[in-house]
Amino acid sequence: MNRTELIEKKQIVEMEQDILNAMKTNDVQKLDGLLHEALFFTIPSGQTITKAMDLETYSSGNMKISEILYSEQDINIIGDNAIVSAVVEMKGTYFDYSLNGTYKVIRIWKLFHDTWKVIAGSSVVFDYKNNS
Repeated sequence: MNRTELIEKKQIVEMEQDILNAMKTNDVQKLDGLLHEALFFTIPSGQTITKAMDLETYSSGNMKISEILYSEQDINIIGDNAIVSAVVEMKGTYFDYSLNGTYKVIRIWKLFHDTWKVIAGSSVVFDYKNNS
């Protein structure tokens, strides 16, 4: 791994921490800066949401996260893209549904003029016992 890849991986680790903190604290302004305008993200129900939909969910209070733990992070840098795979344990609510569970999350970051933005991602319920 060359020096540039190490620097980029360090940046992505920091950006991932930023997005998790913004999710937990409902920091819509921070999320707005981290998500690309053309974002597509597939949630565990199979629905694909956009940036506007995601920000609305947080700003309306329909997404409330009380706890979020992050582990098993893998990062691949491919050109000006970074693909992140991680396990996220989350407690909270999404509208009237419980989010208490473990999820496998993939986020794709793209570098735009020295700024990393999430352009796509997905999350699925992860049966940790059968996948470890």
